[in-house]
Amino acid sequence: MLPVTTLLEGKKGLVVGIANEHSIAAGCAEAFSKAGADLAVTYLSEKAKPFVAPVAESINADLLLPLDVIHDDQLQNVFDQIEKTWGRLDFLLHSIAYCPKEDLHGRVVDSSRKGFGLAMDISVHSFIRMARLAEPLMDDGGCLLTVSYQGADKVIDHYNIMGPVKAALESTTRYLSVELGKKNIRVNALSPGPMVTRAASGIDHFDDLLEDAKRRAPLHRLTSLEEVGALAACLVSDYARSVSGNTSYVDGGHHIV
Repeated sequence: MLPVTTLLEGKKGLVVGIANEHSIAAGCAEAFSKAGADLAVTYLSEKAKPFVAPVAESINADLLLPLDVIHDDQLQNVFDQIEKTWGRLDFLLHSIAYCPKEDLHGRVVDSSRKGFGLAMDISVHSFIRMARLAEPLMDDGGCLLTVSYQGADKVIDHYNIMGPVKAALESTTRYLSVELGKKNIRVNALSPGPMVTRAASGIDHFDDLLEDAKRRAPLHRLTSLEEVGALAACLVSDYARSVSGNTSYVDGGHHIV
């Protein structure tokens, strides 16, 4: 168990992408909270809310708001509520991705125009839209953090269309870091190894990915949510005030093998 710190004391953060207590976003939110941050949390739908609410309660979130990024009005409302409640935003975590199952489970060459476009819109362009809305709330600088995977850089069996999508997300991270750097807004990507989450369960042969990670990673084990959260907390803190445009791996070294 990592100790409680004051690393983020006084900072205000938005966490997008909690599906349940086992989500990467939930592990990050817990780390942010333990480090002293005040948090706003979103949930995808009324159906999802009962799974997100206990997480929000456990971290004493100031705000629990609906957000399906397909609906621009919901996204605008989240940032309007943050401005009304806090008047500013210090960091945000974007941890959402989606691809229709028929495209996710097929070859990239067979992907549909609609499926590819939807995957890019929800997984990548939503991060851009959040950055645009966060910018005026970060007068004193801040940090935007998204979640990627090594399939962005290497071909991973069965990861399929999400490889190009995550590659676009990492490239977007670099471009945003340059465009927003003059305002002292840092932009980074976090790249955890394979983890047992609801989102990952949609990938074909996911158990094989888990076993491969344990077998080939230098540390020969899977990364925990707590460890991912610890790195996320560091990246959005002032300790990482010179870190921007990076993709930071937290996978026991699996990406180097």
